[in-house]
Amino acid sequence: MPSYDRRDVGLLLLRLGAGGVLAAHGAQKLFGWFGGHGLEGTGQFMETVGYAPGKASATAAGLAEAGGGTLLALGLATPAAGAAAVGAMAGAAAVHTPNGFFNQEGGYEYAATLGLTAAGLAVTGAGRLSLDHALGHVLDRSWMLPAAFGVTAAATALVVGARNRRLRRAKEGEQEPLFEE
Repeated sequence: MPSYDRRDVGLLLLRLGAGGVLAAHGAQKLFGWFGGHGLEGTGQFMETVGYAPGKASATAAGLAEAGGGTLLALGLATPAAGAAAVGAMAGAAAVHTPNGFFNQEGGYEYAATLGLTAAGLAVTGAGRLSLDHALGHVLDRSWMLPAAFGVTAAATALVVGARNRRLRRAKEGEQEPLFEE
């Protein structure tokens, strides 16, 4: 009789799905794989949406997505992996929020879904079909979840806050037309 149940299989499927998608997005940013633009192209895009310096922002986002996604898929260091993915998705959601919720309009639906899935996995744990379980949870202690989310929340608030200030300053330099034509 196996030492796992359907909950463990469900967690494995969630980890493989969300972690795989996150890892692929990170690989697009870092290496240009899967039709991505690599660090140079992603860095240029990051600058246009207010994340500066662009290449450093692309590297941080790529590492959080690729690293967090890979660790989630493996079920290793699940609190830190989930928190890293949540931070990356919060940064992505900030870019898409002006477009509303739904993805077909360029909204933040997709980033929110991946971020909430990663958060749920971090809180729930990876289950028994994971490296965390196989290693005796040495990288998944009870104190690690609030620590990982605390550090991620602080870093994300600083980065997104700096982006928002940068965008506000840029907009202040633009003058609205006095009359409509």
